Amino acid sequence: MIRLYNALVMPMDDGNCRHFAGEVWTDGSRLAYVGPERAAQGGFEREIDLGGSLIIPGFKNAHTHSAMTFLRSYADDLPLQSWLSEKVFPLEARLNPERVYAFTRLAVLEYLSSGITASFDMYFHREAYARANIEMGFRSVICGALSEGDSVNTAADDYEKFNSLHPLIGYRLGLHGEYTAGSSLPRELSELAHSLRAPFWTHNSETESEVAGCIERHGMTPTEYFESLGLFDYGGGGYHCVWLSGRDMDIFARRGLTAVTCPASNAKLASGIAPLCEMSRRGVRLAVGTDGPASNNALDMFRELYLACVLQKLRERDAAACPAEDMLYAACSGGARAMGLDECDCLAEGKQADLAVIDLNRPNMRPIHAPARNLVYSGSKENVRLTMVAGRILYENGAFPNADAERIYAEAERHTKELIENGA
Repeated sequence: MIRLYNALVMPMDDGNCRHFAGEVWTDGSRLAYVGPERAAQGGFEREIDLGGSLIIPGFKNAHTHSAMTFLRSYADDLPLQSWLSEKVFPLEARLNPERVYAFTRLAVLEYLSSGITASFDMYFHREAYARANIEMGFRSVICGALSEGDSVNTAADDYEKFNSLHPLIGYRLGLHGEYTAGSSLPRELSELAHSLRAPFWTHNSETESEVAGCIERHGMTPTEYFESLGLFDYGGGGYHCVWLSGRDMDIFARRGLTAVTCPASNAKLASGIAPLCEMSRRGVRLAVGTDGPASNNALDMFRELYLACVLQKLRERDAAACPAEDMLYAACSGGARAMGLDECDCLAEGKQADLAVIDLNRPNMRPIHAPARNLVYSGSKENVRLTMVAGRILYENGAFPNADAERIYAEAERHTKELIENGA
């Protein structure tokens, strides 16, 4: 059992970002107490005086490609298609399980130092990816990334395998995107989704050209196309959602789908600014992701939150648009619910002990008028004091108590050199 006391607690258990002075106790992987200060009863493995720091449920990175750490800052400032075809795809073709394992472990360190307690990942060599997360003690949901030529049986096998593999690992059905899926695979995946009564996820309307191409092929937008096939009958959502139409947003709202925004990647690749305020007005659920470290290039939720809010103010031409509290809630609770992690969506007794501690005793956090706004508008990874997943402290005061960070850095550098410099 661990006791975190003398803290501000932001439980997000009632749909907002209220906070109170109190403490949190863990018991194994679960939360045993969340409430006002009370006299310690003994029997704790550790009692940590937080000195007024803030406890939040932990950020959920609701869209990423973790193992792309090897491409960070390798091919920047290029047009999107040149970036993909000349730089990214040739190197990805030489990936193997060992490399994905090493690059994923590097990403997990970055997640933890950013207060992220779970990721929603789409990439290759899923067994190696899962093993890396399990060994690091990190929580992740894997999203299928089927493309034309793949068999829907792969998704069926992965669904069964990864959803029963380990408590830290889950799996959701998914296509890479409409433009890479061909004509038969989406229909086959819809049949599987119906047989499993499972939600469906995909890259959706990330670029204007993607939407135009889908309309040319099918006479409708990607969202309308997937809806017509019944792929959204059991929920799910889309990544990016920059170019959703009004009809698309209404489908999202009616089906209870989640739009995952990735503002840093969308800005860096000149994809556009997602209409988050209009989505909210229409009742669309929101979550926040970083996308991969090749197109961002950081796995930093603080930067995503800031950009999400300020870009909406520009888009809406309204400084009051997109309140900080709304995006903070989307990044913590909204992301958890999108990923099916209902036991990680808030701080409450019996929920999973997934949380982050934010140090408010730093210059950028003072004065403390409104902690939620401080996090979004002035917060940074500097403020992450502690990150806990399933009751285990995986990051504390700049250190990783359960991981050999230097070895992980060295292995990632070695594999990157082999891929890029040696062409092996």
